[in-house]
Amino acid sequence: MAPINDVDAILMDIEGTTTSISFVYDELFPYARDKVAAYLAEHWGESDLVHPIAELRKQADEDLAAGHEGAVVIPGEGATDEAIQQALCQSVYWQMESDRKTTGLKALQGLIWVDGYRTGQLRGHLFDDVRPALDRFAALGKTLYIYSSGSVAAQKLLFGHSVEGDLTPMLAGYFDTTTGPKKEEASYVAIAEKLGLPTARILFLTDNLDEGIAARSAGMSVAMSVRPGNHPLPETDFYTITSFTELLSD
Repeated sequence: MAPINDVDAILMDIEGTTTSISFVYDELFPYARDKVAAYLAEHWGESDLVHPIAELRKQADEDLAAGHEGAVVIPGEGATDEAIQQALCQSVYWQMESDRKTTGLKALQGLIWVDGYRTGQLRGHLFDDVRPALDRFAALGKTLYIYSSGSVAAQKLLFGHSVEGDLTPMLAGYFDTTTGPKKEEASYVAIAEKLGLPTARILFLTDNLDEGIAARSAGMSVAMSVRPGNHPLPETDFYTITSFTELLSD
């Protein structure tokens, strides 16, 4: 029996689950990298940048204290704007090359992607089965949520400017790493508490085995997404799907 039959809510990962990993790594990430310097220069001093810059500074201090090779010193307020911006860019480049998923990096990327989506330079990819399945899930009374390492702002952009149009009215809520790391059991417990549901009444869809293990340890049902371009899954006893429609077939 498909796990959807016994749950009230469906919590979905994005990369490798609703959306091709190649879209994130071949389109979104390069776009953010190419635009970061110009974005900082154009929007410097605006309120939207205050939080991302503070988080990037905090992360840089932590990385330097930990002795991480390649960590970048971000100068203080006494430095010129150009020097601070250059250091921020170098920190972003280093984090992206290391495939980091820090809060400050994701927040800044999200701001850059806003411009890309609003100007039509970016459109959120979805696998062909996702939109029809979401319609069916909603018709069955399932409440739909997203949990991704990308910021909530970035999540809303992707689904709000998707190849299938604006899907945000279908989604009841969004979670990112500010709730907690995706590979930790406590994060899924926290999400269930925020939803006001027992963890057993939530189905989590993901392509990442460690995330699946964490969610199942918290008591959630889990289905592992096996999509083109995903990293191969090792042998596992998890329920696996190659399409969301398989959740509706039993």
